[in-house]
Amino acid sequence: MADGESLELFPDETPGVRGAGPGKAPADAPLADRMRPRSLDEVVGQDHLVASGAPLRKLIEAGRLPSLVLWGPPGIGKTTLARLVATSQPSGEARFVAHSAVMAGLKDVRNVVAEALRARRTGQKTVFFLDEIHRFNRTQQDALLPHVEAGTLTLVGATTENPSFEVIGPLLSRCRVFTLRSLGTAEIETLLRRAAADPERGLGGLAIDDAAVTALAESADGDARRALGMLEIAAGAHDPATGPLSLDTVRATVGSRTLRYDRDREEHYDTISAFIKSLRASDPDAAVYYLARMLEGGEDPLFLARRLVIFASEDVGNADPQGLPLALAAYQTVERIGLPEGRIPLAHATTYLASAPKSNRAYVALNRASAAVRETGALPIPLHLRNAATALMKSEGYGRGYRYPHDAEDAFVPDANLPAGVPGTPFYEPGEQGAEAEIAARVARWRAARRDPEGSR
Repeated sequence: MADGESLELFPDETPGVRGAGPGKAPADAPLADRMRPRSLDEVVGQDHLVASGAPLRKLIEAGRLPSLVLWGPPGIGKTTLARLVATSQPSGEARFVAHSAVMAGLKDVRNVVAEALRARRTGQKTVFFLDEIHRFNRTQQDALLPHVEAGTLTLVGATTENPSFEVIGPLLSRCRVFTLRSLGTAEIETLLRRAAADPERGLGGLAIDDAAVTALAESADGDARRALGMLEIAAGAHDPATGPLSLDTVRATVGSRTLRYDRDREEHYDTISAFIKSLRASDPDAAVYYLARMLEGGEDPLFLARRLVIFASEDVGNADPQGLPLALAAYQTVERIGLPEGRIPLAHATTYLASAPKSNRAYVALNRASAAVRETGALPIPLHLRNAATALMKSEGYGRGYRYPHDAEDAFVPDANLPAGVPGTPFYEPGEQGAEAEIAARVARWRAARRDPEGSR
């Protein structure tokens, strides 16, 4: 970037305060920009933060603005709220500098800090708004840390990603985190009607059918910016002489929705978590819904197939031994045929596993056994189980006393096979779900025989 080129997000609107005011956007700006709230009272959907008596509003009204991070999904007003918060300081007391972490670099951070130090000497505070703060790497965040800590500047960050993962701990500990909520359909409808009716910034009294408003709001997935963008497109194609903007016009111009789903971001982890937990809860309707949501969002079908294979062993296990081969068959089928047909075996495996009896007893048994191994180390293996590969080994007793189970009448011998002193047994405790109930009966009979080998003969 050339020297002197601005990275600021907002134009200069107040002398001496860079990008401060929530003033009038250019007439050719997108509708969403023109309709940005100009005061906290115009903010919709975040009453838990900015309503009278709410925590963020109380901080603003008290004039004690801390460094803070605004966290929430796209299109709900984080940038606008950050600007309103930052410019709420009394006129002349604060400078507002805004950058996007997508474009700003370490040099820009140092420039902001240098300007903040000069302003501080004149008694003026600096509020530094950093949009998409999660895009800053550790070095860039480290460069901000001492100046936030010293009060050289007040940091206001905005992020769509969980700050616990994306903002370094020392910086996060010096910021208040405020979580913004996704907007509901009714709240987006309020914004759409406001934009349609506003004669100054909006569409100047556009008449619009209720069904069209609802369709736009529902298609926005909680994103006000998307909703206003779709309204602007539909309004541009509408002939007012034909009457109110109709649902048919909206459908013809806007088309189908695009789901909000980032394959490598928090939405990904939240959705796959909901998918697995719905499978585990034996809820095939919810499980296939989340499957469809991920597929529609562009998720890798083999990733989903792998999760089903793991689930079949971890959560269905011996309660339905057919679950694992079916899940593996689904994986192999998807691998061979791909999409779109691969969606069908994924749905097949999903609904089967969700409807199957559940047991995690094999997984629990492995964890218990692993804990015992870590606690006791490599205990000596009983001699009768050792491999007598040489004459020396045989002379040392390797394999001595081993009885071949298939030679027994019921293919079972009651010999002890664990090393002496292994703690925490039994590791595997079969449940009573599905096919595992039969396993439980057999295992109980065999364990009783091992406890009393004489009585089993």
